[in-house]
Amino acid sequence: MNSHSANPEGELLLRTSPMPADTNANGDIFGGWIMSQMDIAGGMMAVEITGGRAVTIAVDAMKFIKPVKTGDIVCCYGKVTRIGNTSVTIRLEVWVKPGLGELTINRENPFSLVTEASYTYVAIDQEGQKRAFPKPATQLYVPKSSP
Repeated sequence: MNSHSANPEGELLLRTSPMPADTNANGDIFGGWIMSQMDIAGGMMAVEITGGRAVTIAVDAMKFIKPVKTGDIVCCYGKVTRIGNTSVTIRLEVWVKPGLGELTINRENPFSLVTEASYTYVAIDQEGQKRAFPKPATQLYVPKSSP
């Protein structure tokens, strides 16, 4: 896990709220549900970047920092960290702010980081074979180079 800032990094890709069916026996949201939301969010960005179908091929290490509760507002942010000839890597962060279940909301720092990971997607053609794609014309998806 990277050292993280006090605020989300990247573009807001997805915002949702988990339901009771998404909980484990302890009443917390399943980690797999969070991972699937991250994959959905990153997948949409990958499709925009690659200009067509893209599939998840890798997820780096993931550590869950705090539990997510039913009714919390789950926000997934993403930023491109690498664009190759056939693949793109997107750093995804999940931040949560308390939902309606909380009686008081911390207005000074309403967000808390729940988890983060890098997802790698490969562009594929109609037969499911990897394909090259042109680099994005917009600077929005071009990773910033290190100084």
